[in-house]
Amino acid sequence: MTPKESKGLKEPENDPAPHAAAHTLDERITGALVGAAVGDALGGPVEGYDPDRIAERHGGRIHGFVGPWDGDAWRTARPIAPYHKGDGHVTDDTLMTHALIRVYARVRDHLDAYAVAEHLVPDLMTNPRWIPELEAEALPLHRLFLAEKWLVARLAYGHADPREAGVGNIVNCGAAMYMAPVGLVNAADPAAAYAEALDVAGAHQSSYGREAAGVLAAAVAAAATPGATPDSVVAACLSLAKDGTREAIEKVCEVAVRHRDFESALRPLRAAVAPYDTVGPDYRAPSLAARRPSRLHAIEELPVALGMLLVSGGDYRHAVLGAVNYGRDCDSIATMAGALAGALGSPVPEDWAKTVAEASRLDLWEPARTLGEVAREVFRRDVRRRRAHERAFTALGGAACSD
Repeated sequence: MTPKESKGLKEPENDPAPHAAAHTLDERITGALVGAAVGDALGGPVEGYDPDRIAERHGGRIHGFVGPWDGDAWRTARPIAPYHKGDGHVTDDTLMTHALIRVYARVRDHLDAYAVAEHLVPDLMTNPRWIPELEAEALPLHRLFLAEKWLVARLAYGHADPREAGVGNIVNCGAAMYMAPVGLVNAADPAAAYAEALDVAGAHQSSYGREAAGVLAAAVAAAATPGATPDSVVAACLSLAKDGTREAIEKVCEVAVRHRDFESALRPLRAAVAPYDTVGPDYRAPSLAARRPSRLHAIEELPVALGMLLVSGGDYRHAVLGAVNYGRDCDSIATMAGALAGALGSPVPEDWAKTVAEASRLDLWEPARTLGEVAREVFRRDVRRRRAHERAFTALGGAACSD
């Protein structure tokens, strides 16, 4: 029995499950990206609150889209102003995800930290786009949280080495929240997704924030594998994750497998991740040790998203609603859970996707079409590079491949 099996988590199956294998690359990419955006929009209006406050405000658990926490006073209410969170509006999680896809569309190959400096940062600084939460066209930079504005400060103005620019930034989920495209370009190859995301995220984050970006990308790549299940996704994460991130995922998922409904899982998942979360019990009043580098800690969002994936059995609606009702940084938790469930092939409710597309004035499907084209191009490049390496290695007297 493997360590993962002893924890109730199964190793990936060798043979694809018939129902999972039926989902094509394009379907998985679309499911992941549309699923992430819908999760983001569902979680946005209740971000920062705990499950009890959310239930009190909305008369019970959330099962669909809700309006701003402060109603019509959203323009001036603190600490949310001036953002219109709710009513199907996506947040910076989706804006950054789509920006990274535009970088892939320009580079047409694997990305690294230099691609962030040369392409992502200029895109954020110079190209006005519709910002749903501002209900206006503006530079994406103007919507970003301070941890993401760090990219501009360090790379555009500080001229830092892109590979090291993330050092010194707030350690949070800011890089992980938009790493799903890296996993999709490396579909079915979690180790490659992990390595590429660590490189890309080095421009933005350090410590467990950077590690979470790598593991989230690996999780998405694992979910986009024929025959994948929630268990196999978690097993792939545990095989790659390091330090506190690995331990947090393991402890949360040990708890998650005991639940089949998000309602009963909300408090146990929080209790399981709390020892690794530096923010503390009050999300809006972080502890003095919050968001500092550490090998012992982890971001909260990724372990909880994986936990909800297990609780739901991979069902999109259940996983995302669990993430939303969990509260705290629930737009990012729901973004991650939505990307994973969508990549597994669980359908995103069409009415939810339509609501977000119309409310946010975004084509949620075009980025998926673009990334599908890029993923195929990158794969063909990888095959050519691998074959060239095989020929060169064989010419050096190395063993020829037998398969």
